[in-house]
Amino acid sequence: MEVMVASAVGAIVIGATLAGYNQSSYRAEWGAFNCGAQSLAAERFEQTRGCRWDRDAATNGLVSANFPPQTMPLDLPVNGQPIFATNYTVIANVTLDPPLKMVRVDCVWKFPRSGKLQTNSIVSYRAPDN
Repeated sequence: MEVMVASAVGAIVIGATLAGYNQSSYRAEWGAFNCGAQSLAAERFEQTRGCRWDRDAATNGLVSANFPPQTMPLDLPVNGQPIFATNYTVIANVTLDPPLKMVRVDCVWKFPRSGKLQTNSIVSYRAPDN
C-alpha cells in the first residue's frame, strides 16, 4: 500500500513538473512573439514621429492616408514559415487650437500555438514641428 501511494505521489510530482515546463515554454514563446510585434509597432510609430508636420505649411504629412496598413514578418528566428503581423495607424485631431494630434499604432498578429489574434498598441500625442 505504501509503495502504491508513493508511486502515485511521484507520478503527480513528475506530471506537475512536466506541465510547468510546458507552460513555461508556452509563455517564453508568446513573450518572444509579443516583443517582435511591439518592435514592429514601435517602428511604425517612429515613422509617424519622423513625419514633418508644420502648422502653417500647405502640406501636412501627418495624416492616416500616408500610413496605410502594413504587413511584415515578425523579426524572429522561426522554423518554417515566418509569422506575419499587420500595423494599422490611426491619426486623429485632438484639438485645433493649439494643434494636437493623437497617433495610435496597432500591431495585429496571430499566435501560432493558440491561433488567437493578439494586438500590441502604442498611443501618443503630437504637436507640430514648428
